[in-house]
Amino acid sequence: MFDFDKRRFPLSRHDDDSNVLIYMLAGVGLGAIIGAAAGLLFAPKAGEELRGDITGRFSELKGKTDEWIAEQRAKRAVDSAAEELGV
Repeated sequence: MFDFDKRRFPLSRHDDDSNVLIYMLAGVGLGAIIGAAAGLLFAPKAGEELRGDITGRFSELKGKTDEWIAEQRAKRAVDSAAEELGV
């Protein structure tokens, strides 16, 4: 349907490297989550103890995620303010 001529619309090498890095990090993160879940599920623990461990890990992950999101929002606010001031 669309015939993009590569000479007119070249993809930069930087874009390809960024995409590869993002996919690699996403794969590593997903593998870590799956590995942690498998380790918890196959560990010889009682059900109540296992549920407590899972709840604790989830709470820890949620806290780290919330912290990272707050940092990113603060960084964007600073960058936005700096851009408005022309710094």
